Order: sequence, then structure tokens, then C-alpha cells
Amino acid sequence: MSHDATSARSARRASRKLLGAALGAVVLAGATAATASAQQYPVTSGDPRIGLAPGADNSAGQAAKGLQLLANRPKPANVAGVTSDAAFQGDYAFVGNFEGINIYNIADPADPKLVTAMSCPGSQNDVSVYGKWLFVSVESGPSTKSCGRATAATPDSERFRGIRIFDISNPANPQNAGGVETCRGSHTHTLVRPKNDKDNVYIYVSETSGLASAAQLEGCAGADPTNPNSSYWRIDVIKVPLADASQAAIVDQPRLFKDEATGRMDGLQNTVPTPQHPCASATPACSGNVNGNPNPGGASWSPQPITDACHDITVYEEIDLAAGACEGNGILIDISNPAAPKRIDAVADPLFAYWHGATFSNDGKAVLFTDEWGGGNYARCRAADQLSWGADAIYEIVNKKLVFRSYYKLPVAQTNAENCVSHVGNLVPHPTRNLMIQAWYQGGASLIDWTDLSKPKEIGFFDRGPVNAAGNPSSGGFWSTYWYNGRIYGTEIARGLDTFKLTPTADLSAEEIAIAEGLQKSPRVNPQSQDMIKWQAPPVTAPVGGNVPATLSLSLGVPASFGAFTPGLPKVYEASTKATIISTAGDALLSVADPSSTATGHLVNGAFSLPQPLQVRARNAANTGTAYNNLGSGLNLLTYSGPISNDEVQLQFAQEIKAGDALRTGTYSKTLTFTLSTTNP
Repeated sequence: MSHDATSARSARRASRKLLGAALGAVVLAGATAATASAQQYPVTSGDPRIGLAPGADNSAGQAAKGLQLLANRPKPANVAGVTSDAAFQGDYAFVGNFEGINIYNIADPADPKLVTAMSCPGSQNDVSVYGKWLFVSVESGPSTKSCGRATAATPDSERFRGIRIFDISNPANPQNAGGVETCRGSHTHTLVRPKNDKDNVYIYVSETSGLASAAQLEGCAGADPTNPNSSYWRIDVIKVPLADASQAAIVDQPRLFKDEATGRMDGLQNTVPTPQHPCASATPACSGNVNGNPNPGGASWSPQPITDACHDITVYEEIDLAAGACEGNGILIDISNPAAPKRIDAVADPLFAYWHGATFSNDGKAVLFTDEWGGGNYARCRAADQLSWGADAIYEIVNKKLVFRSYYKLPVAQTNAENCVSHVGNLVPHPTRNLMIQAWYQGGASLIDWTDLSKPKEIGFFDRGPVNAAGNPSSGGFWSTYWYNGRIYGTEIARGLDTFKLTPTADLSAEEIAIAEGLQKSPRVNPQSQDMIKWQAPPVTAPVGGNVPATLSLSLGVPASFGAFTPGLPKVYEASTKATIISTAGDALLSVADPSSTATGHLVNGAFSLPQPLQVRARNAANTGTAYNNLGSGLNLLTYSGPISNDEVQLQFAQEIKAGDALRTGTYSKTLTFTLSTTNP
């Protein structure tokens, strides 16, 4: 969001017990389909969202299709500013707010419970979470390093802009672990998990604010494209050691907008496509200056589509790609080396006022970009606002190039009193369709089917009436809507936190919903971060002479045992068992996980655990040289690029005992889960 209070930018997811380990098997599967709608203007009649009664809280009129409101939790009094983005991990939702962070226990989504309201002013306070660490974006001046509120008398040296870091080992009592300051603060950020590095994560910082003073942060330079040290036309890449996130630091500042031919860092869109927004020359034309403010009507470009930063960068680590929504351009980024992202394509759109966010299709073959025309502050879903303004733009990825296919916009008109434009959402799991739940501020939540990239359509919604019918506009509605482990959560700018469940409609059956809700739980969901959704096939019977459906089979041999560990004797103990794999899928992945939260990745004996981590590897005829890796919370062991029959796999375990390791009488063991999965059944 480029909310007024933020000061947008200036001019710019069967186990078996083993001795020493445990194994299990699961069968999984997956697939893709289509649908449509195309009109120039939103409908103004025949939709239950039209004419909803206003209300500053949950008393406002409501309309819904396919979404059932389970609970609304108003903002707590001490952290009651603008609700912003959210992140989810385990049973917790971490909800950003311009006044701090509100943490909820969502073990029962129908009854979310506030765990703590942590006061720490600073817009936007967008969040991400990984393990015991919570990361928070801060770009505005009222924030101090100690989470206090700055005043006019607060020295710049005490102010904070950048990425705050909190230790959330106890979610009820987060601890400030410092942070990393950046020259232009942090409007949003993206957490990136390297494939081959379990010890660190990276954060891509998107900075759209003005420059820090020298007193606040040394070495910052202004918007001069000829100055190689300019703090504009770049992102900051922060490396975070998970053992101690307080040691996080900037490790790269890639020039993602560079013109490779000329070398200029300002190599993408540098001027507005037309003097005024296309709405100014439409019939009817949007208005210009309203009560001395040139922005409410929409004729002026606001924000301006001039590229000197990214607003959001969405990463899809499994396919080594990211999509950057970067003010005046949409860009495709190679993140095979997450510490050094590289642009591989860029597109522009003369109708886009501000490239804001991006969501990949689950197969990674398409991207949906959003246009935040008006910065989220204004009514941009009015009857006369065309469906290609402030809309989503859907691009197919063809040979790593972005190819435009269609627009999607909320199909029903909203009032002048409702701020409305495309905003933040994520995919709703489905094995054959691209479904997405998306926030539209006071336009509500829209459930979109964009399986047919050229004909996206709405198949569900939830909406309330205006926060204030006299507003011009009033400010409220959904900042973000996210699917997380079977339910949908909406962060409501004015009304707090909403929780929803899907309900059957003509466009989405009860069976489809049950499949989505029955997926293995994700460990976390972060903004601008996607995990590939993988499908578990139901048990199947095959009559004699019948067809055999898509199948994945994982069977295990006798339990593995390390035997006796000898105290005081340094030694690496090894054990193994056999697995047999059958797969008819186009690809398959064998992985192992330690689902225990007790000494994850280590063998346990009652209250004691071995100091050295358990190591695992898998070998077959095609992979005879694989190395041991620390189990941690989980490992990918073997991949298959086609079907396989009765592949014999040696599952091997190593446990180092050092001379100084204290061993407790008894049996050290751990129950592990082995999984065979596919994304191409």
C-alpha cells in the first residue's frame, strides 16, 4: 500500500518408530482447467454488494458468496492504528499495524485469541516470520530504535527505518533483537529461503520512501542516476544468520533496473506514459482536482509509475524465480543465487499507475500483477472506472519472458466513500485451477478463478458497506486476504482481523473445498512468498481389468538401528534401511522430516538429546555419491524426472558421538516422516 499515513514515495506442507530413527510413507498427486468474463465497466445493479449499509465496525452491512465470516476481532486499544499485512506460522497470526504488531492464536480460526498487542510505532510494519524470528518493515520517521514514538525533538540518530527483528520464542512477549537500517527505510520486504543453506535466510528490502539523513544513517546518496552510490534504483539484500538474527547485515544492493546496453542504473520506465492517467481522456472522464486535492478523482498519476524501487517482490524458491512489482514496471527475476538476484525480463503497461504486487500460478507458468492506482487511498472502483484501471494484469511466462494475457478487476462498482483498488492476496489450493483470494480494500475480498489466463472471473466474495458513507473516501477494508491451512484471514484496515471459511457454490463444490482443507498443513505463510502446493492422492482400488490411476508408492524395509553408543569414544555410527519406490508421475520428490518440536533434528532419550545432529542421505542406482546432510526440520533426498518402478533406495543415517558428549542410559530415538510427492501426476 502507498497509504497517506505511510507517505508513499516522494516524486518516485504413517510413520513407524525406529531405534535411532523412524520412517513412513504417504501417496500424493496433482493437475489444471479454465473459465471467463469481460466487460468495460463494473456492474451497478443486480449484485448484493450494491447499497450495503455503512458502519465503522462489524455492524456494517455485509454481502457474501462462497465465503462465511467466522469471526471478527477489533483492533486492541493500544495497537489500533492502520492494520497492515500479516504472516502466519504454526497456530499464530502476526498482524502488522502502523502502531505495532498484534499477535493472535488461531488454533481455532472461529475464535482467534489476542496473545499480545506489541506497541512499536512505524508504518507500514509489514511482517514476515521464520522460526523464532519476526521481521518488520519500517519506513516512517515516528519510530525509534527502542520502539518508542519519535517527536520533533527526537534526534535523527535515535530514529529507525529499515527491518526490525524480534525474537518470538515466546509469542506473548516478543523481544527486540535490533535490526538493519536502510537508506530509504522499508516499505515492504520479502523473506527468501535458500535451497542449499539451512543456516541463513535472506530478506529483499523494497524501499519507496525518501532518503535518510546523514545523522540517521551514513553513506546514503540521492536520486542521481550518474552517481554509482545512489540509494535509488536498487534493492537491499540482507543475510540473516538463523542462529543469531541480530547479526543480520546487508550483503548486496543489486541494480535490478539497470540498462544492460548503456549501463545506466535508471534503465526502466523513467517518465509517465501520458501526461494524465488514461481515465482523464475517457468518456466519461474521471475528475481532476477535488477540493484542492488533485488525487481523489484519479486524473493525475498517483502514485507515479516511475521506476526507482520495487514495491513488492514475490519469490517462488522452488522454481528459482521472483516477480517484482516495481512502480513503473513488472519484472521477472532469477533467484537461483538468492544473495544476488538478477533481472531477466521487464514489462510496462500504459494503463498501470503503480505496479504493486505479484502472485505466481502454482505451476509457475504465469504471474498476476496488481496495479495500486491511487495508492490505496482513493475510490478507484467507481461506476465510471474502467475494469482495466487499478486492476490485475495476468502474464504468461513463455521462455522466461512475460507475455500479457488479460486484466481482472473487481466486477461490481463501489461508492465514492470507499477506497478501493487491487491489493494483496494468495492462492487457494486446487489441483486443477488457479484460484486466488484477493483484497480490494473497501471493495472487500474477491475469490478469483484465473485458470484460463485470458478469461479470469470472480467466483466468490465478501464485502461490507463503507466505514463512513460521508467519506471522500473513508479508509478501511482489506489490506490483505490469505489462505492459511484451510481458512482465509483478512486484515481489515479499520475493523481488525476477520476469519472465513469457504462454502460451496455453483463455481466451487463441497468436494473441492474439502480437498483444499484436507491438505497437509503449511508451517508458515509469509507475504510475497510462495510454496508449491502438492497433492495427496486418496486410497484407490483397481478392479481386475480396470485402469490404474496415477500412483505414488513408498514402502519401507526393516527398522534401522545404530546399535549401542559408547560413551567417551569419538565415533560416527551408521545405520540403514531400504525403501522401494513406485511412481507413475512425471516427477517425484522423496523427502524426510522431523515433525517433533522437541530437539528437532536430534535423537532424544526422555528429557535428553544428543548434541550432534542426526544426518540422513538416500542412494539408489542413479545416485551413488550423495552426501550426508543434517536432518534439521526436513530434507529433500531424491528427485525423479519421470516414472519409476521398484526403485530400491538405501536410506542411510549417520550419528556422530564426540568424546565429550554426555550420554544418558537408555535409548535415543526419533520418529521421522518420509514422503513421496509430485507436482505432475
